[in-house]
Amino acid sequence: MPSKNTICLWYDGTAEEAARFYAATFPDSAVGPILRAPGDYPSGQQGDVLTVEFTVLGIPCLGLNGGPEFKHSEAFSFQVSTEDQAETDRLWNAIVGHGGQESACGWCKDKWGLSWQITPRALMEAINDPDAQAAKRAFDAMMTMGKIDIAAIEAARRG
Repeated sequence: MPSKNTICLWYDGTAEEAARFYAATFPDSAVGPILRAPGDYPSGQQGDVLTVEFTVLGIPCLGLNGGPEFKHSEAFSFQVSTEDQAETDRLWNAIVGHGGQESACGWCKDKWGLSWQITPRALMEAINDPDAQAAKRAFDAMMTMGKIDIAAIEAARRG
């Protein structure tokens, strides 16, 4: 049974490429059915990919090749919780190293402009520390980072 709620992401002809990258990069991700245009239309031809169904970390998505009119922005992002530095590095490096861009505080963009927050669980634990000073030290350390360095966050938390 299809999901009642699917995230629709707009691409300029690159939905299939993006879906295949996500499926190869993230666990519990896959490419599903691809809908091709049954006839010519104003911005494309019969046989062009219109939509691609895919999942990212178990979240159902639909890639829509809608054209150049709309771009992704930081107003929408996937927040990915990571277990350790190795997983954090692998995902961050995959996104940035595949034509993406680094940003601040664990954020980066993929080559299609979609934003990702690569967020170690250790970071969330640190900035939610019941000791307000420990939480502030961890938060302040995070504010200086692009990719999150768990060891530096934990050291800041300890003081």
